[in-house]
Formats: sequence, C-alpha cells, structure tokens
Amino acid sequence: MTQNLSEQTAFFEDRGIRRVYDEQADVWYFSVVDIVGVLTDSPDPGAYWRKLKQRLSKEGSEVVTNCHGLKLTAQDGKKRLTDVATAEGILRIVQSIPSPKAEPVKQWLARVGYERMRELADPARAIDRARELYKQHGRSDKWIERRMSGQETRNKLTDYWKEHDIKEGQEYAILTNIIHQEWSGVSVRKHKEMKGLTSQNLRDHMSEAELLFTALAELSTRQIAESEEATGMEENVSAAVQGGSIARNARQELESRTGQKVVTGENFLPPQKKLR
Repeated sequence: MTQNLSEQTAFFEDRGIRRVYDEQADVWYFSVVDIVGVLTDSPDPGAYWRKLKQRLSKEGSEVVTNCHGLKLTAQDGKKRLTDVATAEGILRIVQSIPSPKAEPVKQWLARVGYERMRELADPARAIDRARELYKQHGRSDKWIERRMSGQETRNKLTDYWKEHDIKEGQEYAILTNIIHQEWSGVSVRKHKEMKGLTSQNLRDHMSEAELLFTALAELSTRQIAESEEATGMEENVSAAVQGGSIARNARQELESRTGQKVVTGENFLPPQKKLR
C-alpha cells in the first residue's frame, strides 16, 4: 500500500462508510467495521467484527490476513487505527455474515469502482452524483444548493488550515468543534445526539438554516484568519472563536425576531418501524 492516500466517506442508504483511495495503486480500501455495521445493525459493530475475526482466523481464512490497519477519522474527530480491506476482501466478509443486506452491499461495492473510474475522467460526475443521491433521499433543490455551497466554504477553510500549520484529523476536529460550539451553543457531538445520529454525517441532516449558519461561521473564520495571517493552533483557535461568534450573534438575532430555534433535533432519518 502506498502513502498517497485520501480518506472519504461514502454512503450506503443513510449509513456512512469510511473509505480510503490509494491513488497510485488505484484501489479503494473500505472500513470493515462500517460495513459490518451496515450488514448487522449491531449496536457495537466493532465487537461483532472482533468475534468474527477470531472465528475466521481459527478457520484459516485469508480474509483477516488481507485486512490492513489504517488510521481513519473516528466520530470524535480523532484518527484511530481501523481495519480496512479492498472490495474483494469486503465481499468475502459479506459472505461470512448472514444478512438481508448482503446483496445490496455487493451491488453498492460494484458501483463504487465503476463510478470512481468515470469521476477520474470527469470530476463533475461526482457533484452530479451527490445531487442525485440527495434528491433520492428527499432533499429539496434549495437544500441541495445550500449543502453544496456550504461544502465549498468548508473546503476553502480546510485548505487555509492545511497551508497554515494545522494538522488534518484531530486539530481539524478541534477547530471545527470550536466554531460549531460558538455559533450553535452545542458541540458537534451534542448536536448529533439531538438529531439521533450515530455514524451519519451531521451536515447531511441539518436544516437549511443550520447549514447557512454553519457556512457563515466557517466563512467568517477563514476571512478573519486570512486578515490576521493566523498560523498554528493558537492563532487559528482565536479566529475560530471570533468567526463562530459572528454567526452566533446573527442566529440569536434571527431567533429573537422569529421566535423559532435554529438548532433543532430534526433530521432526515427514515421513520423507525414500530414493534408489534
């Protein structure tokens, strides 16, 4: 495996699956525990995978030996060593787990490879595919535009961080949480809890207003950092606090005028089936 790796999150239905693309080898590596979580709906997919890995090892399966350990971004924003496997390895793991989602997951894996080849030739396809996925999940055109615009704002901020001595992973997560806490009054984790989210992407479940204020906070943070030429964590923390407070003041003003809270527990999760 080469060192030229880029981490992304793909989605199967509404579940996030972390994956890493090895550009030199042109291979995707998928988080095993995320795939296991999709297949089993287990409250602790990590424990399920550890037990399955022990059984497969005793059976002499090559699945375990073909798994690699890579540091992927966990829910708390920290990089943690995680078992990953290629699509071929994931298919073998899928075959080891009885699940009604096995066939859909196989089809999803096949599409990932095909879509990646087309996106390399024409990057605009990735944007179009994201739009189509959001539409399939019932998002409005206005919400989609807000989400895509917010992502562009986010990318510009992280580009600035990358160029000014901020390390990807934990330091990005710390700054992101500071900005979020400042504008919204709650941490990223608390906001996800309010919405009943686990592995899902918080921004994919924000309202139009939440997306707007997130973007305002991140835009303000970047422009303040640029004006002050903020470098390193201490200076960028200061910019994050200031940028977040600008959006907080705007949020509070809107809430006082409308009498409605911007930060809510509303989400786009499918309704839970009632037990009989």
